Amino acid sequence: MNAIATLQRLTRFTTLRLMGVSMLVAAAGIWGRPALSAEDAVRIPAPSQDEKPGDAHIETAVFAGGCFWGVQGVFEHVRGVTRVTSGYAGGAASTAQYEKVGSGTTGHAESVEIRYDPAQVSYGKLLQVFFSVAHNPTQLNYQGPDHGTQYRSAIFPVTPAQRAIAEAYIAQLGAAKSFRAPIVTRVEDYKGFYPAEAYHQDFLTKNPRHPYIVINDLPKIGNLKQIFPDLYRNDPVLLSRSGA
Repeated sequence: MNAIATLQRLTRFTTLRLMGVSMLVAAAGIWGRPALSAEDAVRIPAPSQDEKPGDAHIETAVFAGGCFWGVQGVFEHVRGVTRVTSGYAGGAASTAQYEKVGSGTTGHAESVEIRYDPAQVSYGKLLQVFFSVAHNPTQLNYQGPDHGTQYRSAIFPVTPAQRAIAEAYIAQLGAAKSFRAPIVTRVEDYKGFYPAEAYHQDFLTKNPRHPYIVINDLPKIGNLKQIFPDLYRNDPVLLSRSGA
């Protein structure tokens, strides 16, 4: 895709996202100050079931929690994470494109693929961050201003062990009534992960003053630092620096 076409697509994408943001801002009557910032983080217990630390190696987790800009940005600040890619999961390879996914008819959800070292951070700890600060698991088929099944809360386990941990944790949080409303996060079959277009990658870090990022996503980074100080790292691990 040439530079002009890429700019046109990004402009269309940004316009759609800003439509939702402008509604939030209008409700407050104040520009430049979050009307309804990212959902307040919820302090939740760690999973009672988790993977056991083993020899240092890299494993993969795939989560969906609304717009991938913010979810990618959160996990790029987590110690032990080596790479985070924005993309699509839940549908076929032939429909893993932003404009098609945006129709809500492809089965895809905006997702992130997280590569991590289980000797430094466990799958269960990643789930704790996912449920606590990366998104709101009680919102059905939407996150903040973004609506549609492509913004659903979902976990795509890549191993049977991950599925068992995720299902047990959802049950644990539900029994503890950790949230004011029921958790709607789905544990779905992993059918593959497809990286999103280049202009979506590292979007939060590259565009910290973008209105959508300021209102919806930067508060999540602050919540991560406050609630998980031992996991937080100031310098994010960016996809653009990994050579991927």
